[in-house]
Amino acid sequence: MSFWKEKIKIGTVEVPRFIAGPMDGFTDSPFRKIMRKFSPHELLYTEIAHVSTIVHAPENTNIFRFEQSERPLNFQITANKFELIDVACQKILASGVDMVDLNIGCPARNVVGSGSGSALMGDIPRLIGILRQLRKHLSVPFTVKMRAGFKEHNALDIARLTQDEGVDAIVVHPRLQKHKFSGKPDYSLVAEIKKNISIPVIISGDIVDVESAKNVYEQTGVDGFMVSRALRGAPWKLKELSMGCLDKEYRVTSESVHRTALDHLDAILDYYGTSGLYMFRKHLSCYIKGGPDACEFRSRLMIHDSVDAVKDEINSFFRTQSD
Repeated sequence: MSFWKEKIKIGTVEVPRFIAGPMDGFTDSPFRKIMRKFSPHELLYTEIAHVSTIVHAPENTNIFRFEQSERPLNFQITANKFELIDVACQKILASGVDMVDLNIGCPARNVVGSGSGSALMGDIPRLIGILRQLRKHLSVPFTVKMRAGFKEHNALDIARLTQDEGVDAIVVHPRLQKHKFSGKPDYSLVAEIKKNISIPVIISGDIVDVESAKNVYEQTGVDGFMVSRALRGAPWKLKELSMGCLDKEYRVTSESVHRTALDHLDAILDYYGTSGLYMFRKHLSCYIKGGPDACEFRSRLMIHDSVDAVKDEINSFFRTQSD
């Protein structure tokens, strides 16, 4: 049990073993603030941003807008060129984040098509150049999120390469780019990586409950666990996992879900203004998923453009729930 109580040291920063992964369109500042209500010390990630976007974005843009309570925070980037990395690093560091992460695992077609994301695992010379530029210009811990490979498995070679280039920790999603999020993760590959490098190895993919976390640890011996899709509609998931792995029960009541959904709506409205009401719909669908009459409830929400009407609908829905 001592393993689950210990922290991971990534460069100069120590964080608990469960980490909230980045999800485009979900893990924005409002969602991170809601997660902090349950997990005050865990490492959180920003949404992914391309280096060129960072360089050309105004300093008051949402890319750099977060609260101190969201720290420790890892700023995730993607890149396909060496140019602009120095300027991007200056702007990122000025925002006050605790780490920077290079994503070389994103399987999205538009990202891969630009030569970024997981495409970098198939372009070693370009990857080396980008890693060296980032390490040169970063004064905070530097991590890399990768896959099993692009077209073929080469994660072990890439893991060794990143360590040699001064990366402080790696996150491995053990599927090829073409598999995206389907199929069985290759845990044997992660175990091999863990045996062959000395920097922390964090696994990403299919960590959804205590059983899956403990099972993956037994098979791989990894240092940490990145949770992503399981966070949707469950910003308490990191707390649930950390307590569960210490054999402590963490029970989420319908009252807690109700209160969290309303808090999340308020946080989104405060951050984005009235447009946040429409952005919240995808989150609310996750909060009510599996509940009775959830489909009918979602349909009713689509016709409302009033914050008060949406809150009334939420209150009405959860009043019918019982623990």
